[in-house]
Amino acid sequence: LAIGQRTGIPDILARVLSGRGVDVESAEDFITPTLRNALPDPFHLKDMDKAAARLAKAVTTKETIGIFGDYDVDGATSTALITRFLAFYGLTPQVHIPDRQKEGYGPNVPALLGLQAKGATLVITVDCGTASHAPLQAAKEAGLDVLVIDHHIGDVALPPAVAVVNPNRFDEDSPHGHMAAVGVTFLFLVATNKLLREQGLPTPNPLDWLDMVALGTVCDVVPLKGVNRAFVSQGLKVLVQRRNVGLATLADVGRLDESPAAYHLGFILGPRINAGGRVGKSELGAKLLATEDYAEALAIAQQLDRFNVERKTLETLALEDALAQAESRADDAVIIVDGNWHSGVIGIVAGRLKEKYHKPAAVIAWEEGADGKRWGKASARSVSGVDFGSAVVAARQSEIVVAGGGHAMAAGFTVAPEKLEELREFLCKRLADGVVKYGEDRALVVDAVLTAKAATAELVEKLKDAEPFGMGNPGPKFAFENLRLAKADLVGENHIRCFFEDGGIGGKAAGGRLQGIAFRAIGTPLEAVLVAASKGKPLHVAGSLKLNTWQGNTRVDLHIEDASLAE
Repeated sequence: LAIGQRTGIPDILARVLSGRGVDVESAEDFITPTLRNALPDPFHLKDMDKAAARLAKAVTTKETIGIFGDYDVDGATSTALITRFLAFYGLTPQVHIPDRQKEGYGPNVPALLGLQAKGATLVITVDCGTASHAPLQAAKEAGLDVLVIDHHIGDVALPPAVAVVNPNRFDEDSPHGHMAAVGVTFLFLVATNKLLREQGLPTPNPLDWLDMVALGTVCDVVPLKGVNRAFVSQGLKVLVQRRNVGLATLADVGRLDESPAAYHLGFILGPRINAGGRVGKSELGAKLLATEDYAEALAIAQQLDRFNVERKTLETLALEDALAQAESRADDAVIIVDGNWHSGVIGIVAGRLKEKYHKPAAVIAWEEGADGKRWGKASARSVSGVDFGSAVVAARQSEIVVAGGGHAMAAGFTVAPEKLEELREFLCKRLADGVVKYGEDRALVVDAVLTAKAATAELVEKLKDAEPFGMGNPGPKFAFENLRLAKADLVGENHIRCFFEDGGIGGKAAGGRLQGIAFRAIGTPLEAVLVAASKGKPLHVAGSLKLNTWQGNTRVDLHIEDASLAE
């Protein structure tokens, strides 16, 4: 009530904000997030002064600069940010994005020395490097300066670099550990800009690149709160202007024909950029985001689209095997499966297992290493409140895995076959309490109870003021009481489309109708409830409301997440 009175927003929107912990004082900033209010001083991060000074020196003296990026969207956007920054000064960096299968994650000695051989005197690692002690030591001994710009959880000891800028390094007290690497990279460039302006040099406007910052932030599934919320909200405004040739072309190839939201970043643009690193050429994403050439952008975007189709096929094959294996492990605190799968899709499969079992999941792909030995390359996804990244760091320190790291919600590691069972026991024991608590706390939290008649396009439009939705700011969910299922039919292979009539709150007829869809419901308990309801039994339904526009007509669809017979 207080939020509504202070801001003048509708009651339903005030309920949504209150349900997400927004108080009266912060409501205005939540509704209209701005970088002016949310952006922290870049120099509050440890080593930022050293990193910005070293890059400013390299710019003014026209050094050859190398960039070692990661192969995911966060890495690609971070790499492209620095590439565009350097282009402003007429500098073309030497870029290396590792091959996921041949090189794995993070800096390696041959790649770093290869950048030096191409003339680089300074290398910037983005979205990686915090745990790369040995490769960075080799670089230092070779006389190569390295700056680490990262956000992954680190050890007590820092790698030997000129600077390690990471809000999650062990000795850091920054309150902004939820930033993705692209957010840290953005702060790094803002800091460098300040130093260059003080020297009287012209500087680019980093705000022009917020579309890439928004993309990397959403795709790395970091919480959309604080500065991240401002990054995404303002970045979407830049994206709609189509200034970035690569992003505009990718949107066209992905048939994105509506005003972009966080959903489109995570499910239309992001997967295509990721496909390059997963099953194709890892450098394509960063190239696409940095180019100013339309013909080059179109060729890359079309290639990434083809890789994305290939990725879906590989994902389907791996998922079938992984689900079959996971059934025998369903009681474990952590679901760990392994097989001879393509390592480029195991992260997606881990996410699917996490969604199905509501537990942390790790998927291991076996492959032969350069040493001729068999190694398991793993990707893991976690649930809220269960820090998988720290668990992997602990496993590495205990010499159960040979390499690994990450952050709370996502991690990766390399394990030997003979260590698999020890690792399984270690992770299950370490994470069990958090998994139990998550299971106890897990519930479908709804923002309000509505009648079908109240589910209007106007309501959905009002709720957009709470966007961007995503990790840490879930989209609003509503419950509908005593609906009658007038009709249900199969859509695609395993989705159920439903047509509801309103019984009204408290059983009072309200005369409303609502169309809904239950995705991937065939063979689940949700299907059984809907089948029972088709026999005339009233039911309660919960889910989120979406606008569906087709041939100029707009209606509201309910994306069904849960249902219960009213009896």
